[in-house]
Amino acid sequence: MSGFDLKGYLAAQRARVDAAFAEYLSARLAGAPEELVKAIRYSVEAPGKRLRPILVLAACEAVGGHFMDALDAALAIEMIHTYSLIHDDLPCMDDDDLRRGRPTSHKVFGEALAILAGDGLITEAFCLLAAPRGARVSPATVLRVVREVSSAAGVSGMVGGQVADMHNQGKHLDLVALEHMHAMKTGALIEVSARAGARLGGGSEDEVEALAGYGRALGLAFQIADDVLDVTASTEVLGKRTAKDEDRGKNTFPGLLGVEASRARARALRDEARAQVARFGALAEALGALADYVVERER
Repeated sequence: MSGFDLKGYLAAQRARVDAAFAEYLSARLAGAPEELVKAIRYSVEAPGKRLRPILVLAACEAVGGHFMDALDAALAIEMIHTYSLIHDDLPCMDDDDLRRGRPTSHKVFGEALAILAGDGLITEAFCLLAAPRGARVSPATVLRVVREVSSAAGVSGMVGGQVADMHNQGKHLDLVALEHMHAMKTGALIEVSARAGARLGGGSEDEVEALAGYGRALGLAFQIADDVLDVTASTEVLGKRTAKDEDRGKNTFPGLLGVEASRARARALRDEARAQVARFGALAEALGALADYVVERER
């Protein structure tokens, strides 16, 4: 662990993201139906880690970019993540009643409005990605970011991973298959957060790939840590129902490897992530500390 002030860094970056959301949503949602606005704000403004947007900003700064180059992309990726949580919590999916310490969207607004809030968020995300207000890169680079985020969020990424997770309930996956599934479901959006931030910050192709490798390792480490917390932490601490994966017959890392071996695998991935960004020196201090946080967090 370095002497980097991660707590202060995370607080400052969360405040930056939250302020940008408040400004953007106030302007963008001005003409939308009131109930839809309430439902979108309820989920976007819920207290959360903001890991993905912070990763976008940190990757941008690691290649020498300014945070404004990537701020709109950071918001967009968090919108995509939030839409996925709203839909994952629905009765037809994971049927969860609690998210981020509060009742889930469909519990507050009903299933139909929750679905529409998610639909609104993902479409607004791509509207924002396609015309980032602060980016100083070429239209071709913006288009490439849109395509890469689309791929990470779509059928070969997050959506496909969710389908695989549902399809494989009650079945036994080996470690290779389990890691592949979660590289799609969770890892793809985390990887593209780092990739997008690096691109929008003006990074070279080699730098972009190094940061994508960091994000890939971090995404899998994050999922392993999440699986461990599901069996070791309380609902009150996590802000969502725990011990649910085993009840549903889901494949998890602790279920396959055990808790301690899962923790060891997460730490190995943390080291791999750190190695990918060592080349950036002091500019990557935040990324290194973030990797430690992902693996050692208690919620």
